[in-house]
Amino acid sequence: MTVSLLSRNVARKLLFIQLLAVTVSGLLFCFKDPFWGVSAVSGGLAVILPNALFMIFAWRHQVHTPAQGRVAWSFALGEVLKVLLTFALLAMALAVLKVVFLPLIVTWVLVLVVQVLAPAVINNKG
Repeated sequence: MTVSLLSRNVARKLLFIQLLAVTVSGLLFCFKDPFWGVSAVSGGLAVILPNALFMIFAWRHQVHTPAQGRVAWSFALGEVLKVLLTFALLAMALAVLKVVFLPLIVTWVLVLVVQVLAPAVINNKG
């Protein structure tokens, strides 16, 4: 299996695990109040959507082989855009949807922790 195909499979598994974490968190917060569940899902989507876009961006650039210096700049630009999009989605959820802050932040942090820990688990099992 090629390295790019392997990394693509790991990325898909990571997104799936993040989606599971958001779903479970949203369902658990729904026991308190359905709007808390919506708030939790909003916090999780603020992480998953930018990650998915960044992964698509990275896969598109994998097809082309740019010069060495451009790879680093492309990655840095993608990360900056991912962070800006994350904060824009969080701000929109708080300002427009008027979500509850606690489930939003708890699920946001949960998905970020999953993003850090899940690759180690995937690589050990895979």
